[in-house]
Amino acid sequence: MPQDLPTFQDVAAVAIGRNEGARLIDCLDALQGQVGRIVYVDSGSTDGSVDAALARGVEVVALDMSKPFTAARARNAGIATLMDRTGYSPRYIQFLDGDCALQNGWLATARAFLEGRPMAAVACGRRRERFPEASVYNRLIDKEWDTPVGQARACGGDALIRVSALSAVGGYNPALIAGEEPEMCVRLRALGWEVWRLDAEMTLHDAAILRFDQWWKRAKRAGHAYLEGAILHGAPPERHFVAQTWRALIWGALLPLLILCAAVLVSPWVLLVLAIYPALVARIARRSGDLAEAFFLTVAKFAEVGGMALYLRRRLSGSQKRLIEYK
Repeated sequence: MPQDLPTFQDVAAVAIGRNEGARLIDCLDALQGQVGRIVYVDSGSTDGSVDAALARGVEVVALDMSKPFTAARARNAGIATLMDRTGYSPRYIQFLDGDCALQNGWLATARAFLEGRPMAAVACGRRRERFPEASVYNRLIDKEWDTPVGQARACGGDALIRVSALSAVGGYNPALIAGEEPEMCVRLRALGWEVWRLDAEMTLHDAAILRFDQWWKRAKRAGHAYLEGAILHGAPPERHFVAQTWRALIWGALLPLLILCAAVLVSPWVLLVLAIYPALVARIARRSGDLAEAFFLTVAKFAEVGGMALYLRRRLSGSQKRLIEYK
C-alpha cells in the first residue's frame, strides 16, 4: 500500500481485468488511499478476483458476459458506475489494466499537469514491464512502451483522463476489440483536446508473454486493430493507422505473394528475392542495435496480416468480433 502519498478526492480510478490473480491485488493495493473512489470491472473471473477486490473495499462491477467482451466496454462500465453516484463527481479518472500497478507520485504529477493545461484531456507516462528479463517478448514490450515525451497522438490503457473530455466524446468505442485508446484519442483531438506523454514513471505492467504463440496472437490483435482503425479514421488529415496497415500488407502479404507468383510464372530463381527479408532484419538491427527486436518486428507483419484477414472475414460475414486473447 502506498505510504505518505496525498489523496486526491477529485480523482477516481477504474481498473479492468479477468483472472489477473496477484497482479490485480498489486493493482488495487497501489491505488488505496490515493483516489476518492476505486471501481474494478470484472469480466468473468474465476480466480477469486471479485472477492479480493471486495475485501479491499473496492466497488466491483460484473460485466455482462452474454455479450462479447471488449476492454472498451469494461472501461465504459466503470465510467457509468462513477457517474451514477450522486454526491461524488470526479474531475479525472485514472484508467488501469488489472495487470498494472500505479507508481508512487504519478497521480500528483499527472493531475498537476492537467490542472495547468485546460485543453489537455489525457496525461500518460512511462509504463514499464515488471519482468523484462523473463522473456525476449517481455523485453521487447518494455521497449515498445518507451514512446516519445511531449504532445502525442494517442495513449494506451493506463492514463489519467479528464472527465469532461470523456463526456464530450462519449467514452470508448465498445465495438473495438483492440486499439480503443488511440481511436478515442482521434475523436478527442478532433474536438481540440490534447493528449500528452509526460516524462514520469506511471505504471508497472506484467505482460507475462513467455511463448511465441502468445506473442503471435498479440501481433495478430494489433493487425486487427490497424485495419479497423484505418477504416474508421483513415481519411485525411488523420490517416489513423493507415501507415501501419500498409506496412503490414506490403511486407506480410503483397510482397511474398508477388514473389511466389513470379516464381511460378517466370522462374523458381525468383524465390531468391525472399532474401529481402533477412536484409530487412539486418537494416532494422543496424538502426536499433537489437537483432531480436528486428527479427520479431519483421515476423510480426505476417501475424498482423492474419489479424486483418480475421477482421475482414468477420466484417463480411457479419459475425461478432471477439477478443484475440494471448494470456
